[in-house]
Amino acid sequence: MPNNRNVFSSLAHWRRRAVSRAVHRGWAWVRDSGAVTAQYPGRLRFGRIGAGTRLAFPQGTVFGEPWIVLGEHCVIAEQVTLTAGMMPGLDLGPDPILTLGDGVVLGRGSHVIADTTVRIGSDTYCGPYVYITSTNHSYDDPHEPVGKQWPRMEPVEIGPGCWIGTGAVVLPGARLGRNVVVAAGAVVRGDVPDHAVVAGAPARVVRRWDPDTGWQPPLRTPAPVPIPAGITSEQLVALARSEESPEAAE
Repeated sequence: MPNNRNVFSSLAHWRRRAVSRAVHRGWAWVRDSGAVTAQYPGRLRFGRIGAGTRLAFPQGTVFGEPWIVLGEHCVIAEQVTLTAGMMPGLDLGPDPILTLGDGVVLGRGSHVIADTTVRIGSDTYCGPYVYITSTNHSYDDPHEPVGKQWPRMEPVEIGPGCWIGTGAVVLPGARLGRNVVVAAGAVVRGDVPDHAVVAGAPARVVRRWDPDTGWQPPLRTPAPVPIPAGITSEQLVALARSEESPEAAE
């Protein structure tokens, strides 16, 4: 005769597994249904959402969306904040305030705050928790709380092909060139030239591409070998497996 304790334990285990599966399926359905695309914008009415662009659910704070333009095939992760204007309900004029080019990636928890013009170039990738803002509090009056003093605004321009690492901050007035690398945790202000690597707070150039001498200082790792033309992903996987285990290729 089975032990009652074992029976109840098995039932509890089965019930827990069933509930867990149901929760995960339900959450997957919610995330898929709550995502924002051009076909399914939900309550958000952006100035434009390009084909293939997707804002993951749940979204962060989003307002001023008529003045936000999103290019094609952008990936905007969960809890990303996108705002145009200092507060909702403002008339910001005829032109876009916040513009993302094609193929922009914004990592989880990132913020893009555009009280004045912010432009992010195509194929720029941002890691999680990146903060890009065109506005900063002033502190001119030593007798007034900083949070109550009128902020200063300056446009932000980020060129195409940049990589902005986790937790980096891009301050008002920053202008990043093409293919700039911003190290994790860096605080960027001012101008950054094309093909530069910046790090630190405040960020400074630590490496730069020179057309005559290459990267200076030189890279410490060898450049990746380009994939030969005509090679498929299946062939690459088979090659990797054969290198790991010669027997598998036989």
